[in-house]
Amino acid sequence: MTTATLGKHYLSGEIIVRKGEVGDCMYVIQGGEVEVLISKDDADVCVAVLKEGDFFGEMAIFEKEVRSATIRARGEVWALALEKKAFLRRVHEDPSLAFRILEKMSNRIRTLNDKLNAALGRRQTLR
Repeated sequence: MTTATLGKHYLSGEIIVRKGEVGDCMYVIQGGEVEVLISKDDADVCVAVLKEGDFFGEMAIFEKEVRSATIRARGEVWALALEKKAFLRRVHEDPSLAFRILEKMSNRIRTLNDKLNAALGRRQTLR
């Protein structure tokens, strides 16, 4: 880990955000990996692993809803919390940041759509 890290340190297995909690910030992973967990039949199921440079919790920046998944540290993790005001300031300084966030969100929606269609045995995409 570099000395320029500004984020918080999380230990392996530590919950960073919990499904159902109200969120007010997003996170950028500065080091390590996290698991994205959803509950199924009273068990946590890992649906994705995010690594350094990835982000999560971005929906909290755009809407006042509860977290849709639990995020747990997979090994030691350093993550920087970015509140809406700071995010908007960064977008003002670098408008391409907003495009990169939207591009990643679009990719996640497309991946989820493909998985849903595969599970339902469909070939077309939902649009």
